[in-house]
Amino acid sequence: MSLSVLFTAVFAAMLGLGIVVPLLPEYAESLGASGFWIGAVFAGFAFSRAVFTPFVGSASDKLGRRPFIILGLLFYTIISVTYLFADSVYTLTAVRVLHGVASAMIVPVAMAYTAELSPKGQEGKYMGSFTVSLFLGMGLGPLIGGVIKDTLGMPYVFLSMAALSAVSLLICIVSLPESKAKGTRNASLKAAVKNRLIKAMMLFRFQNAFCVGAIMAFLPLLAHSLGLSSTQIGFVITSNVLLSAMLQRFFGNVADRHNRALLVIIGSIVGTTSPLLIPLASSFLQLLLLSLLSGLGTAIALPAATAIATVAGREVGQGSAMGAFNTAMSVGMITSPIVSGFVKDVLNVKAVFYVAALVSFTIIAVFSRMILKVQNVCNV
Repeated sequence: MSLSVLFTAVFAAMLGLGIVVPLLPEYAESLGASGFWIGAVFAGFAFSRAVFTPFVGSASDKLGRRPFIILGLLFYTIISVTYLFADSVYTLTAVRVLHGVASAMIVPVAMAYTAELSPKGQEGKYMGSFTVSLFLGMGLGPLIGGVIKDTLGMPYVFLSMAALSAVSLLICIVSLPESKAKGTRNASLKAAVKNRLIKAMMLFRFQNAFCVGAIMAFLPLLAHSLGLSSTQIGFVITSNVLLSAMLQRFFGNVADRHNRALLVIIGSIVGTTSPLLIPLASSFLQLLLLSLLSGLGTAIALPAATAIATVAGREVGQGSAMGAFNTAMSVGMITSPIVSGFVKDVLNVKAVFYVAALVSFTIIAVFSRMILKVQNVCNV
């Protein structure tokens, strides 16, 4: 019952966020943003999330998960309304920074909540089920957001995000109990960062976020230059995330039966092939297929990676483990749009995807060597 309530709330909150995210590059451009400032709009969210996530995660090991989830959803609701008053790229970036603070209290803590309830040997299944709600919300959001913008206008996109955040908040206030993690002993952020499994998974999460971040931030601009409508762009982004959502539980079960390290490596290679080919696309169908390829890679790798982090979290505290794991993702989301924005300004938007692929393949080589040194990963 607890997980059903949590998954429903996370789905609603991520649906609201997903409605807005793919429309932000175009919206920022309408406010006069350069490629660098488009990157800053995305990086601002990730930066504040990266700063607060490890501390919130560690604190939730000691103080409980529920207060942080509810407070985060309350901030989400309020901040969603403030987007309406962002009349310059600077105020939009400031709003995104505040939004990142709220995000640090929700997804990483919700992941720790789920990990706490995951039985041994079924970490992939449980964490895969959690990411279904996460990806399903983020996947449906872009399509719905594109339709809302095309029919009603951008202000209603922000109001929709606020309404969905408020629904999530109400669900958690009424129905979400405290997890058993309150007062967890031996929880340590320092121990989490030193753990060999978590270090390898942090590097994977950085790479995955760097690659996906470039796609999410700049694929809409490339698609717009090819003449795609907001609804079509939303569909392309939606296809990526929805495919990941549909396959998360399946590959979670696979991760419980097979070598998780190899699944992380294979999925990462598959996903990174997408940005390598995106610059060659010239139509809606081609972009759609490459977006699906990226989603498939994440579907293969992420359940295995979160299962590995969950196993390590039993030693260092799930909040600390998921805090470190999600901080690595945030750092990737910070670095990717800034580097990509610079590349766009100096070269062009197609070069963004080539650079993302090059960086990602390099990092994959590094963490593959790290993780394959850890013995019995599939059974830890």
